[in-house]
This record gives sequence, structure tokens and C-alpha cells, in this order.
Amino acid sequence: SKVIASMPSLSLLTLAALTPKDIKVEYKEINDLKTEKDLPDDYDLVAISSFSAQIYEAYELADYYKQRGVKVVMGGLHVSVLPEEAKQHCASVVIGEGEMVWPRVIEDFRHGQLKDYYRSQSGETFDMASAPVPRYELLDIAKYNRLTVQTSRGCPHRCDFCASSILITHKYNVKPAGNIINEIRYIKSIWEQPFIEFADDNSFVMRAHAKELLQQLINEGIHWFTEADISIAEDHELLELMQKSGCRQVLIGLESPTAEGVNRIELRSNWKKDKFQHYEWAIQEIQSHGLTVNGCFILGLDGDTEKIFDRVYEFVERTGLFEVQITVLTPFPGTPLYHRLRNEGRILDDAAWQKCTLFDVNYVPKQMSLEALEKGILELSKRIYDKSFIEERQQRFFRNLRHRKTQISFN
Repeated sequence: SKVIASMPSLSLLTLAALTPKDIKVEYKEINDLKTEKDLPDDYDLVAISSFSAQIYEAYELADYYKQRGVKVVMGGLHVSVLPEEAKQHCASVVIGEGEMVWPRVIEDFRHGQLKDYYRSQSGETFDMASAPVPRYELLDIAKYNRLTVQTSRGCPHRCDFCASSILITHKYNVKPAGNIINEIRYIKSIWEQPFIEFADDNSFVMRAHAKELLQQLINEGIHWFTEADISIAEDHELLELMQKSGCRQVLIGLESPTAEGVNRIELRSNWKKDKFQHYEWAIQEIQSHGLTVNGCFILGLDGDTEKIFDRVYEFVERTGLFEVQITVLTPFPGTPLYHRLRNEGRILDDAAWQKCTLFDVNYVPKQMSLEALEKGILELSKRIYDKSFIEERQQRFFRNLRHRKTQISFN
């Protein structure tokens, strides 16, 4: 019931920065529009981006403007994998990385020649060194508790359930450290003490780039959060730099507390299964550096039985994870998981994108009933997020940290 992270759309702010200066740009969020008596309709062009869970709301908004003769362009992950669906509601669909085609969209619009679809050339990947500083100044900063900065795009792993930038970019690439620092300094010019979230699928895959960035971050005096994989525990120097540069938490997709759960969830390798035996050590190692871990678990994987709910709770209790995120396996459009479950006849309500919330079950589980999965999620949520259980784990984290610091001072 609490708002944990309130963040703007980094993609739209980036496109705003790529828009010629002679064009007036405004940034609106759907929740803001809902509070207005009448939707503003004095625009020449409207660009809309949305997650799958809110895509029907986005289509409704697009229809509103389309009916009033305003040209609408839609982009984002959902419409990139379902462009024909989106085209029913707008003039143009941007498929894939928007930075490479947005200038062409604007130029075609100026000449009244908008195309139905815009996509980058096959095999072409956006050079993140060319990324502009997003137009953060368009925001009412008071509405947000963090702002996002992208340091990398893509992920070397190919998990079958993952609906992230790997669906729109075919390789992992990074933004130069100097560019990232410039973005952070710009944010600091409009927000004195910002909290930054690195909007990456998997930060720090390229260790040399990561350490260069973290060294430069040390002097910026910010607090930040990111997502990474479990392998960061193997690099003591990296963990030290993360702590010194202001990292407050790292979110790690553990996926399951069992080897059966993580087995073969990746399509290119079995990396998480190979790392599974080190999970508990890795959590202890990362948290011993003063970095809290938010461990993420997916319930309802094909390897899960009804015992999974107790196994998750026991794992969290045993490892002392500072924070926990539990979600249900979700067949997002465009993912290998969606295509597999659809071919197996296990999707309950096809195109029910409003159920792509990570908490609604829209498929037939393999080793338990639908009812057992829904009940198990609810009951585990009550146990995992019980106030006393959270406080016990977090107090344990600080006790262990004080103990480690005492040991270091004696040595």
C-alpha cells in the first residue's frame, strides 16, 4: 500500500532532449491527467510510452487524441513487440530503441509525412555515448522520491521470463562514465540531495567501466540504488567502491531458493543454476560491506511445488535478506516464456495485458493448482512483510555490520 519508488519515464525525457529546441515540450503522467477536468488538446504531437499493465489505459489516451485530430506516436517495450496492436490507436509506432529514429519522426511530422512504423536498421544498436542528458527540468521534482539515470542497456543473460531491454537491443552496452556524471550533476542542479536509481537491467557487467564510474561517483555525494546479478559478490574491490560511492541497496534477481526453481530458466546457459550453491555466501558477502540486498523471488516457476512458499520464507530468514520482493511468474508479451506457455495452452486469458502486474496469475502452473499459487502468494506476503519479521532482519543487518567494523578496527 506504500509508494516505494515514484519515478518518471526516462524514455520520454530522453526523447524530449532529442527534440529540436524550437518545439515546445511538456511532460505529463497519466495520474496527473486524471486530475484535470479536461485533457489538454492544444498539442500538435503526442508521444506515449507505457508498461504492459497500463497499455489499455495508454490506448484509451491515444484514442482520445486521435479522435481530435492530434497525431499520436507510441513507443516502449510493449508496443515494440506488438506494433500492429498499437497501430490501431495511433498514427505511428516506434519499434525498438527510440533514440535512433526520433529525429526522423520529428522531421517527417514537420513535413506531414509521418510513417506508420519507425524502427532502427536490423542489427543496429544505439551508441550510448550519443545519449543526451534527459530533460529532468520538465519535471515537478516534488512528485518523485528518486530519479533515474541509465548507465547500461541490455543483459548478458537471457532468462525466458524477462521483459526488459534485451527485447529491443541485441547486445550489452554502456554509457561513458563522464556522461553519467554529467547527468547526475545536472540532476543535482535542480535537486540538491537526490536519490538516484540506475535504470539498468544488470549494472556492472563490465567491471572496468563500473569501477571507473564508481571512482568518479565518490566525490558526488549522492545516494543510489541499482540492479545487478549475484556475481558482484565475487569482486571485493567493486563492493568497496559501491559502498564508498553512496550505494544504499542492490536488487538481485535470485528467482528461487531452490536449485530446481532456477534450473534452465536461462536460454543461453544455466548460469543461475551454476551460481545457486553460492547464493547464501554471496548475500552475506554483499551485506557485510554495508550494502543492503533486495532479494527478488518469482513464485510459480515450473520447478516449484506448493513447498516453495515455506522454502522462500526459510531462505529469507536464514540469510537475513534486508529486503525481499516476491512476484508471480508473468508471461509478458514478446518473451520466450509467453510463447512457450501459449504453445502449451497454459495462458488463461490471452491479451489480458492488464494482468501483467507481476502479482496477477494468468497461466496454469505446472506443479500446483492455480488456487494453491494464488493462496500461497497471499499467505507468504503476510509472513514476509510482517513488521516484526522485517525489523528482525534489518536489526540483524546492522548488528552484523557493527560487528564487522569492530573486527576491522581491532585488526
